Amino acid sequence: MSETITRRKFFAISAVGGCAATVGLAPRKARTEDKPADGPLRLGLMTYRLGAEWDLETILKNCREVKWEHAELRTTHAHGVEVGLSKTQRREVRKKAEDAGIKLSLASAFSYHWEDPQQVRKNIEGTKEYTLLAEDIGALGIRVFPNAILVDKGIPEEKTLEQIGKAVAEAARFGADHGVEIRLANHGRGTNRISRTKKILDYADSPHVYVNWNCDGSDVEEPGFEAHFNMVKDRIRNIHLHDLHNEKYPYRKLFALLRKSGYRGYCDAEVGPSLEPVTFMKYYRALFLALQNVI
Repeated sequence: MSETITRRKFFAISAVGGCAATVGLAPRKARTEDKPADGPLRLGLMTYRLGAEWDLETILKNCREVKWEHAELRTTHAHGVEVGLSKTQRREVRKKAEDAGIKLSLASAFSYHWEDPQQVRKNIEGTKEYTLLAEDIGALGIRVFPNAILVDKGIPEEKTLEQIGKAVAEAARFGADHGVEIRLANHGRGTNRISRTKKILDYADSPHVYVNWNCDGSDVEEPGFEAHFNMVKDRIRNIHLHDLHNEKYPYRKLFALLRKSGYRGYCDAEVGPSLEPVTFMKYYRALFLALQNVI
């Protein structure tokens, strides 16, 4: 396909490729390397949808071609980077990523809101298991979920938030011991709200629990976008972007606040599959940079 694409066609590709949007001190040195304070934010891929069917080699090849610097591998998807890998296979994954110049993270579905204590324990232990995988492959961190409040089952909201906080704190202590960040997303039924994320952080009472900012539509509600950002800005270690053309979400404002705060992590595109993924990724990067006023 020609590299020259009309504006109308670009947005057609975006519509196919875009996600359905709604719109402390660690015991080890942080593994997210520094970047120049005046440089642009760095873009990566979260493989929940775009990249879900790609093997690891394709993920690394495509990210490198389009100058995306990070790949957040959604566990259970086609790349096959799972806890069943042998030590030798884990070293191979690490080398492939290093040779490609692409940093890795993992995105799990582990969550800690369950009514059944055994389910909570299962998810904590699963997080620990994948933490060891992350350490072996050189991954920076792991995304985890809250993932709901259970007031509809008669369980007080604060009880669930405290439970999530204590559970993620345990996982995060283990992560810190192995040089892996545990990043809690503002995601789920009720737990998508940053005000509840802040309460979970307070209950966790741990410098090792970090936030995966999920660009949720509720971010713009009262008390306002910037107020929400300020609640957790010192804990943000990863960003999930969605449709950058969604005018209801203040991406330009987010990027300005991240740069002002000295954010050093990655902004990972969690977007839908595209008919022409590499071309789509090139245009997504261009819009990502344009919204930062750097091109």
